[in-house]
Amino acid sequence: TQQDQASLANAETILNRDQQLGARDFASQQTVDTQYSTVQQLKAQILQDNAAVSRARSQLAYTQITSPIDGRTGFRLVDVGNIVHPSDASGIVVVTQTQPISVISTLAEDALPAVRAAQKAGPVPVIALDKAGQKLADGTLALVDNEISAQSGTIQLKSTFANADEALWPGQYVQIQVLTDTIRTALTVPSTALQRGPDGMFVYVIDAGEVAATRPVRAGQISGGTAVIEAGLAAGERVVTSGQYRLAPGLKVQATSAAAGGGGDSTPPAE
Repeated sequence: TQQDQASLANAETILNRDQQLGARDFASQQTVDTQYSTVQQLKAQILQDNAAVSRARSQLAYTQITSPIDGRTGFRLVDVGNIVHPSDASGIVVVTQTQPISVISTLAEDALPAVRAAQKAGPVPVIALDKAGQKLADGTLALVDNEISAQSGTIQLKSTFANADEALWPGQYVQIQVLTDTIRTALTVPSTALQRGPDGMFVYVIDAGEVAATRPVRAGQISGGTAVIEAGLAAGERVVTSGQYRLAPGLKVQATSAAAGGGGDSTPPAE
């Protein structure tokens, strides 16, 4: 290509000189036309050279496979010397995207209205936890599936995490918490204090005389071992959180300390 470009530059210089000589009748018109034809031929040759270069680059591109995404490769599925066909379903290697990463989780259908209401208010925060309940990463809810499973009564959610530190790994088991609302100045009790009776939820309340009595309550959200009490209790009242199977209204109880393993619970005295 460079040689043809140099020949073209020389031919254009000769043509320019012949045109000047022809204008003063020092060169024939045939000489000028012949040189003009030579210039056009060299231009066409350069176009042909460029086309050949483009074709060679295109052929070279077929010798490389570029992943359409950034990610991590797994174990290679073929070795050097193996013959690979376009119809091979297994491929050469699997590339998995980790930054960002998506998590598919399931949600009970009863909680769907709260999630949809939170979506209308803006991005919905989510938290990924490991099996032990330790926080792994923060993310946002990306998608709610368009169908509830008739078999399980659940719906699938898709959450997205930046995963800059790669705390989440493809195939890893995680628990997803979705923040749908923040309750201000809520009255809460340990969820173990809630009991279910024929008339609904109730708790055992301890009065100043250390005597137990049942109290019907209306419980709100229950999460992470904590229950929100919407009605039935007042702040500062004491409730029994363990040993309720040994209780009955009117019985005296004694509080056990956290150091003794009771976590501050109130239980009936030992018989």
